[in-house]
Amino acid sequence: MGTVLAVVSQKGGVGKTTTAINLASALALRGRKTLLVDVDPQGAVRHGVGLADDVDQRGLADVLAGARELQDVVLPTPLPWLRVLLAGSVSEEGEHESYAALVSGSSRLPELFDRARARGYLVLVDTPPGLGPITRRVLSSTDHVLVPLQCEPLALQTTTQILRAVREASRTNPALVLDGILLTMLEPASAVSQRVAAYVREQLPSELVFDVTVPRTMATSDAFAAGQPVVLRSPDDAASLAYRQLAETLDARLR
Repeated sequence: MGTVLAVVSQKGGVGKTTTAINLASALALRGRKTLLVDVDPQGAVRHGVGLADDVDQRGLADVLAGARELQDVVLPTPLPWLRVLLAGSVSEEGEHESYAALVSGSSRLPELFDRARARGYLVLVDTPPGLGPITRRVLSSTDHVLVPLQCEPLALQTTTQILRAVREASRTNPALVLDGILLTMLEPASAVSQRVAAYVREQLPSELVFDVTVPRTMATSDAFAAGQPVVLRSPDDAASLAYRQLAETLDARLR
């Protein structure tokens, strides 16, 4: 049986999608059968994995609406062990309220996760920022959750909120496990960034914070702009090495 891991954050801009893409890619590089699912209506996963503009962009929204079958919209990637399910046509629309209602009110999303589990996939889910109905629906159906936390002061305010949301979700989904908080965008030359990272480790139980920290690197930004995971484009970059270490930790934990 496979498992489902959601990447969740209270605010945007913390490296959530970058983490989902690179963790999925790093797991696939390890030979883990991986499915990356984009439930964020902004649809940024498509750009980060470098799918061409002429690729059929239908995806999850179209499956949930009954307009497409799952097997028709799961796409291959350059990595043999990685498949991607894009957000779908919703990413081309300006209004996302109906999509949120569709996700939160449909039984098809948990059914999709069940099918992927049965086929032995490790499913990584990139959720929208915040704790709205889409994220809450995902948390009601997933097995594990990972929380990226940017090493900057404002991010500290969101920690309590996200931990509370996970705790609330676990009341209706007892199988839900918080695998940990991942410190991201650490700037080695910034005293403020270093203080935030140290504060988080001091204030939270050690088992709640991953040992690995993902630094902010130019290679990460360049890779996303080029439509490639940084673990593929710049494998020796510090951020790449961090994501590969995270993949090693989770690969062992989630088996």
